[in-house]
Amino acid sequence: MTHLNLRTDDCNLDFLSIGSLVHRLDPGVIPFRRARSFEIHISGGEYNVAANLASCFGLRTGVATAMVNNGIGELIQARVREMGVQPFYKWFEHDGVRGPNMATVYSDRGQGVRAPVVFYNRANEAGALLKPGDFDWDSIFASGVRWFHSGGIFSALGETTADVIIEGMQAARASGAVTSFDLNYRAKLWATLGGDERGRQTMKKIAGNLDALFGNEEDLQKGLGIRGPEVESTTSKLDPEKFFGMIDQVREQFPNIKLVATTLREVVSTNRHRWAAVVWLEGKKLISPTIELDVLDRIGGGDGFASGLIYGLISGRSPEEALRLGWAHGALLTTFPGDVSLASLPEVEALAQGGSARVQR
Repeated sequence: MTHLNLRTDDCNLDFLSIGSLVHRLDPGVIPFRRARSFEIHISGGEYNVAANLASCFGLRTGVATAMVNNGIGELIQARVREMGVQPFYKWFEHDGVRGPNMATVYSDRGQGVRAPVVFYNRANEAGALLKPGDFDWDSIFASGVRWFHSGGIFSALGETTADVIIEGMQAARASGAVTSFDLNYRAKLWATLGGDERGRQTMKKIAGNLDALFGNEEDLQKGLGIRGPEVESTTSKLDPEKFFGMIDQVREQFPNIKLVATTLREVVSTNRHRWAAVVWLEGKKLISPTIELDVLDRIGGGDGFASGLIYGLISGRSPEEALRLGWAHGALLTTFPGDVSLASLPEVEALAQGGSARVQR
């Protein structure tokens, strides 16, 4: 059984996203101010989903993004190839001094009562320069794409990035692809482009082109202006009814949206989280189990959930199975360093079906 009117014909790509790639410098549990070395992870909210779907779930995926012709760009390209993602690059020449650049994320992991700290250098970022007309959508979608995805961080990077998303979404819908968007509302980014009101108006314009939406209560309130509980004063982070209570407003404003999903995370300490997920799909409310997570690296868990859920729907699993796959994959992703999956499909399926952490011999 298919949902969301997913294409069942032969397609060149199961999934395509558009976003900005970054390289994340990770000194582990050492605060960055004391770091002497770090790992380099390649990331990007939209890219992460494509990478997870290719490397863990075996789907044919692609990413449309900006790429700089320098050593950092070459490093990122190699990782994209390694993950099995087909790139569609808009090339930018680096001037040897100031850019354009591939953005840098600085992120330590924290430990126990010490929270992770994340900060950025997105100065003169190539991804923020992307504009309508940079990608030949007619050619890309002509060979068949089942699902097209983007996210709120990319929409807020520059004056024209939201326009690129809308251009891609409209081409995707015309071709028969399912369209999805992760709200990922970031007030600091929108402050550089005119503030929250512009952010809400932009998000609403994007939402009118969607079949599926990822975002928690705070994203729905701040990104789409949906009324809901006070996000700072809610008693439990794991109460799905607060989320479901906002869905009717989403549907009233955007009757085109058929799926809304989010993770539910309660942070006990940096390394101990309670984790669950919920999905509203074409009128059906689905709630995952709640699991206790021992977290190594929390970055990317939400993208891990989205990719598992999307895989389940694309592969024809029931909505309940799709939710469990997303919930399990997002949980597993927090046990790996970096932002993209190192899991295998059998590991995800085992946890989704109620597996444990007993040693496998």
